Amino acid sequence: MSRAEAAAPSVERANWTEVTPETLYAKLTTVARNLWWSWHPEVVSLFRDLDPVRWRQLDHNPIALLSEMTPQQVADRANEMVLYTRINQAHRRLKDYLSNTTHTWGARHAGVLGAKPVAYFSAEFGIHECVPIYSGGLGVLSGDHIKSASALGVPLVAIGLFYDQGYFRQHLDGDGYQQEEYVDTRVENLPMEPAVGKDGEPITVTIDTRDGKLLAKVWLMRVGRINLYLLDCDVEGNSPQDRQLTSRLYGGDRRTRIRQEMVLGVGGVKALKALAIDAGVYHLNEGHSAFAPLEVIREVMEHDGLSFDDALREVAQKTTFTTHTPVPAGHDRFEADLIEEHLGPLRDSLGISHDQLMGLGRVEPQNEQETFCMTVIGLKLSRKANAVSSLHGQVSRRMWAHLWPWRVEEEVPIGHITNGVHVASWLAQPMRQLYDKILPADWGYRQGEDEAWQNIYNVDPGELWETHNALKSRLLEFVRRRMSRQCRRRNEDESRIEAARNVLDPSALTIGFARRFATYKRADLFLRQLDAIAELINDVNRPVQFIFSGKAHPADEGGKSFIKRIANLRNDPKFAGRIVFLEDYDINVARHLVQGVDVWLNNPRRPLEASGTSGMKAVLNGGLNCSILDGWWAEAYNGQNGFAIGNGTQHVDDNITDARDAEDLFNVLRDEVIPLYYDRDTDGLPHKWIEFMIDSIVTLAARFSAHRMVIDYVRHSYVPAAGGLSSDMAAR
Repeated sequence: MSRAEAAAPSVERANWTEVTPETLYAKLTTVARNLWWSWHPEVVSLFRDLDPVRWRQLDHNPIALLSEMTPQQVADRANEMVLYTRINQAHRRLKDYLSNTTHTWGARHAGVLGAKPVAYFSAEFGIHECVPIYSGGLGVLSGDHIKSASALGVPLVAIGLFYDQGYFRQHLDGDGYQQEEYVDTRVENLPMEPAVGKDGEPITVTIDTRDGKLLAKVWLMRVGRINLYLLDCDVEGNSPQDRQLTSRLYGGDRRTRIRQEMVLGVGGVKALKALAIDAGVYHLNEGHSAFAPLEVIREVMEHDGLSFDDALREVAQKTTFTTHTPVPAGHDRFEADLIEEHLGPLRDSLGISHDQLMGLGRVEPQNEQETFCMTVIGLKLSRKANAVSSLHGQVSRRMWAHLWPWRVEEEVPIGHITNGVHVASWLAQPMRQLYDKILPADWGYRQGEDEAWQNIYNVDPGELWETHNALKSRLLEFVRRRMSRQCRRRNEDESRIEAARNVLDPSALTIGFARRFATYKRADLFLRQLDAIAELINDVNRPVQFIFSGKAHPADEGGKSFIKRIANLRNDPKFAGRIVFLEDYDINVARHLVQGVDVWLNNPRRPLEASGTSGMKAVLNGGLNCSILDGWWAEAYNGQNGFAIGNGTQHVDDNITDARDAEDLFNVLRDEVIPLYYDRDTDGLPHKWIEFMIDSIVTLAARFSAHRMVIDYVRHSYVPAAGGLSSDMAAR
């Protein structure tokens, strides 16, 4: 050890003597209790260094980790690992971040929202794996939305539900069949606290129904500058059944679902009132929260003496609605008796008849055979509505054109704001360090601007390739660890466990597929060309390998059968070690996959993919997309920033479409993807492939960032809804 190296710890110890263990512990706790830390890798690594083993075992939960340590143990570890300066810096950075509200993009461009913020409603929020109140893409999108709103300084509060059992944990049995397990979450290990009113007392809201009152307490979770309020029905005064109402995400029958949506929508608006938050805009992220405007209308009628029709017009002007699915089954519908049971008291307050209320949720208001649709009422009670990609906008206008029979389809008032992803949450630290070297110093603040990414053209191809391969090696290490753990849990023999420790080849083309295993996403499409795919996988000179992950809804037997077929390929010698299925897909698994694969595969049945965001995350890390021209990829693909499966058409017969797409998938892998990947120079560099990587980053990173998405919402939805002027009318 050099004299300089020996001196460094002594400086740290000198600083350490000025701070008590309790003060140091308090600083770490403050940082842990704001989820800001989750998208700052240097802060994540700080918590990891306290105890790397327990950090992994505790799902990267800093509050759980600190709860197992005393202040003195933290102090000892900080002294040992020279962490004092890093702890102090993290605490100071968070404090500075929270206090800087006047020099943000939002302060300059969304001033009209300052006094009356956006109220953003969503049934789920995927912020980090240690906060399990999400199931998949919708929740992760909501989480990315509020993270970018925080970074941009957009005045916004978020409203959701607290699920103390979250979504299920997934395990596969010995036959490859999905098993679901629900685990109670320890509230004390989550970064949340009771929300309090002006009187300092915890808030509980009451929702009236025909069969009694529903109570919900309100929690506060801090996500950077954004306050996320979560309603929880586990309250004294509720029946035992209702105390379990918000326990599970997307669980239970229709009655459970409508009661959850009453709590989210009606209860959420009541929570805002109890918090003295006067929202200027209500953003309904999907139909789950579409009861919210009805409660706002009731408040306006009570406060201003307006009629129902006049109050509806006023509330609709400041409501924006986002629809996320072109799949009919994805739109919640309820029978008339359930609507009356739950909305009857609110209907009485609104002074409207049962038929009038039902008409708000019907495409044909007078059709008594039609059920009440949450998407329909969301569209009727908002004046700004958008789909989540350009193609999805076309599909949505066609799907809901009957709501505006006097308009031609092109004039149906549903625009589109294409989804995006929060760059800081999904970008791997080694790639971030590479970007920091070549991009403008302020690129992180300008990540939604195309110009901020242009210097990627100046990257050294070898350095980009080496960085990507380092991330790929990290992914394979993660996969092997997970696979061997899966084998041990199933009590498989040692040979199986040893094989799991050695799955996949670092030098082989690695293709990732991970998402919700809904049948229309066709995870099994490659099985239609299985023998041909086997030849590609076992090519000695140009091998290919696949990593799959994802959950099927507990009631989706079709999706479960897809998982079983793919997972059981490990028993076939032709695929053993080359096709793996990772259990329990979550944000952590997703992060490793999008950061490490060579190719991100997406092959839904067009046009049923509204947007898709996982491929956007792969872009940030140098992965190339190979996808059906659906959702976001239909507007992203330019011929040299990835690969297209098919030509963007579909047959009226799904079987023909599936057969055709399976053949196209095989052809594009054989004729385009594999040759490009293995075309190397004498140094082993695939120059043409790297050119595709660079073009993908330059053309897509800004366009599909959550910063750009939130800016679009502010300009085209939030500011106009709050009474300001839109820069243009791109989103109607």
